[in-house]
Amino acid sequence: MFFVDLPGYGYARVPKSANRQWKELIESYFEQRSTVVLVLHLVDARIEPTVLDLELAEWLQNISIPSVFIGTKADKLSGNEKAVQHRVLTTAFGGDPVILSSAITGTGCKEIWQLVEEATRRN
Repeated sequence: MFFVDLPGYGYARVPKSANRQWKELIESYFEQRSTVVLVLHLVDARIEPTVLDLELAEWLQNISIPSVFIGTKADKLSGNEKAVQHRVLTTAFGGDPVILSSAITGTGCKEIWQLVEEATRRN
């Protein structure tokens, strides 16, 4: 089993040409690897998904690569904020499940590992 960390595309101010290169890199990566069994699509739980997040989600769905949405940095949200942001993310991703997670507190880690194990067993 391999975990591949693809380049991020968040808040960095980069020229549009860099976004285009990023998109081409991601597309070629997935098109050339039929062994990908699951994409962990990480988004910052504190904010709404970006246009690029939504485009990636739609593209992965169109090419039938299973993915799960993970809202990171959940430890930085209060209990009420977690509920609100969970609804925001779930709605933005068309009702697909979203796992809130935190590397600090371990929130969501069991659920993520369970999904990874299920995906690798299926294939």
